[in-house]
Amino acid sequence: MPRLAEEKTALAVRRLTRRGEHSVGGVAGLRLRITETGRKYWLLRARIAGRPREIGIGAYPEVGLARAREVASEMRQAIREGRDPLAERQERQNALLVANAKALTFDECAGRYLASKAAEFRNAKHAAQWKSTLATYASPTLGPLPVDTVELPHVLQVLEPIWREKPETASRLRGRIEKVLDYATVSGYRRGENPARWRGNLDAILPAPSKLKKVKHHRALPWPELPAFMAALRDRGGTAARALEFTILTAARSGEVRGAVWDEIDIAAGTWTVPGERMKAGKEHVVPLSEHALALLEHLSHMEGTPYVFPALKGGPLSDMALSALMRRMQVDATPHGFRSTFRDWAAEATSYPNEVCEMALAHVIPNAVERAYRRGDLLEKRRALMQEWAEFAAGGGA
Repeated sequence: MPRLAEEKTALAVRRLTRRGEHSVGGVAGLRLRITETGRKYWLLRARIAGRPREIGIGAYPEVGLARAREVASEMRQAIREGRDPLAERQERQNALLVANAKALTFDECAGRYLASKAAEFRNAKHAAQWKSTLATYASPTLGPLPVDTVELPHVLQVLEPIWREKPETASRLRGRIEKVLDYATVSGYRRGENPARWRGNLDAILPAPSKLKKVKHHRALPWPELPAFMAALRDRGGTAARALEFTILTAARSGEVRGAVWDEIDIAAGTWTVPGERMKAGKEHVVPLSEHALALLEHLSHMEGTPYVFPALKGGPLSDMALSALMRRMQVDATPHGFRSTFRDWAAEATSYPNEVCEMALAHVIPNAVERAYRRGDLLEKRRALMQEWAEFAAGGGA
């Protein structure tokens, strides 16, 4: 055991200024180290399991002489008992880090989840919808809670007020809460079952969304009336009229058409390739263009300074109301999106094309595994023939 140094008083310790280490007595190996910059801190020199170790006790004067001797004495006692005070300190620090991590709030965890998944969102709008849904409905209740304390009653408190009024929104919200809590579990911030899980959990408490949802179909023009409507539409001037005509000829969603840029159009190949970030399913979709659709494009003038095929007056994309407003002026009781239903009804009732060809023309995900396997590709040429027949029918060429 090191020889005990003469015990210095608190006043003597305060007067120490020489750089280096100073024994202060009271506990074997206790020293005050003074650095070249004049900083002072305590350390204990001891042997642990036969190895010489240096254990920091704290800065002076934050840790005074009496407290330094007390801590050093406790460490000496631990060493005599065969313990390692350095290892024990590290364990305490690790436990504190884990406790702080588990104190992560639901909102903080949601932020980390969204950041980690940023590349998976279809586009910035999709990511914003995620954030908005959680901020509007989940954050007021779950936001400030430590994520490891979120339980079933908390989740129900969020979902029940909107479950029957807004079943679609509530169902999406539940799924998003579930994903955040899954992320928290995998990341070590919480343990146990996910209280937002549907199957075998919330399905025993809440009615199925499919039983509550009132399907609101987009108003559609009956397909036999389409040729007359198209004739009236062709007589209309303006970008909105041409955009609506192109929307009908391609059976596309109006948002896909309004966002179309010339780089997506291949006139020679007769195709329009819509990138995944603008598609509802998040996958690139190649649209075969009929002769009528190509003729429409070839007669369009390119506005200088904008990439859009159907630009607004200031060069940006048409607003989502432009096509709807046009249809109201034409006094048609239907919506632009409803023409997709018009197309589907015509294909089912007036043609013999297989179901998967018609569904792919609408860029629908084919749910049946057998059909998906049978498809083996995008059936582009079959879809091209279908879209040509559709365009000829719309132009008045018969069903």
